[in-house]
Amino acid sequence: MDNQILAHTKYNCTYHIVFIPKYRRKVMYGKIGKEVGEILSTVCKIAGVKLIKGGVCPNHVHLYVSIPPKMSISEVMSKLKGKSALMIFDRHPEYRDK
Repeated sequence: MDNQILAHTKYNCTYHIVFIPKYRRKVMYGKIGKEVGEILSTVCKIAGVKLIKGGVCPNHVHLYVSIPPKMSISEVMSKLKGKSALMIFDRHPEYRDK
């Protein structure tokens, strides 16, 4: 992958991130799995993170992202998980209780 440029630096900070839903429930399959992928790509664009590759499995999510060095991984993940959860619950309120 090519280096990306900020004002005074070139960087290549890519991370493979895996996260799971609470209690590793198998809820992300079928239609909701596709929606989770779309929602994560939208939230990545909003957060200023480049989503290189992503995959949604029934009980976990794989993301390969490029994060600028001015942002921490924990900051990015809190934005991704928080915003994506709210968007999923807006579209599917039946999952809020589970």
